[in-house]
Amino acid sequence: MADHSWDADPSRVRDALRAAHLYYLQDLTMDAIAKELHTSRSSVSRLLSFARDTGLVEIRVRPEQDDAAALAKGLRTRFGVTAHVVPVPDTVSDIERLDRVALTAARILTGFIDSNQRIGVAWGSTISAVSRFLVPKQTHDSVIVQLNGSGNLASTGVLYASELLRRFGDAYGAAVEQFPVPAFFDDPHTREAFWRERSIRRILALQSRLDVALFGVGSPISEVPSHVYHDSYLEKADYRALSAAGVVGDVATVFFRADGSTDGIVVNERATGPDFRVLRRTPRRVCVVAGRAKAPSIRGALAAGLITDLIVDEPTALALAEA
Repeated sequence: MADHSWDADPSRVRDALRAAHLYYLQDLTMDAIAKELHTSRSSVSRLLSFARDTGLVEIRVRPEQDDAAALAKGLRTRFGVTAHVVPVPDTVSDIERLDRVALTAARILTGFIDSNQRIGVAWGSTISAVSRFLVPKQTHDSVIVQLNGSGNLASTGVLYASELLRRFGDAYGAAVEQFPVPAFFDDPHTREAFWRERSIRRILALQSRLDVALFGVGSPISEVPSHVYHDSYLEKADYRALSAAGVVGDVATVFFRADGSTDGIVVNERATGPDFRVLRRTPRRVCVVAGRAKAPSIRGALAAGLITDLIVDEPTALALAEA
């Protein structure tokens, strides 16, 4: 069948693309799509048929004329990253927004993962959500590497981190390398001593030779709390120090300012996440984010040069574009 989709009414094309994205990539029902698009279920069915019949939908959604695609193009031009903008309305809660972004991210991630890879994963609320939606893909001789320690004053963090990593290992048939250290040491000298241990140096060596790194950005003000900002990871003195240093967020428990700088942030001297110079050596660095409150954190991570691929909801992408 000839593809005449671009000769059709542009508004119909946009509506068909949005309906297709919600149906095929976010697993929404036609009733839910009808409510979101303020139309009827039968209209949604016709939009999906139009999308299929005109070639807008093949195996994937082709969003060349979608508003989200325009935003993605703008973010690439401005920040030099490949952006995947997930259509999500402002009216949904941050919890639902996170799930919808995580589901889309899990499907996109499948295309990035292959055999003989070292895949670094930073634990956190967002990546935990992504892990629940992973699409199985069998690989060979690949390994999942934990990027930052997970212990805190109340727990070893082993159960939380190991469950998250196990989901990635099971989905991709990959081995899992845990990082059995706390998220933050009490004393920088303790970290230095640990980093000299051969068993720890082996994990650090894996982290320094990653093919793919997957992480979210932490923010102290998001509706869905960033994991590092609760559950006994930080104390009051730490919060005061972070505030005094002008910190806007973290990646893998390493904190940064709005300009992406990390120098002089004393908490980082005790942190166990990879130094940003190490992380930037990874060819593909995938950041998944949901929620406008994290826009300052994303801008800081972009300024630090940490992101090659950004998967983000539409309102947050718009906030980045307008800033």
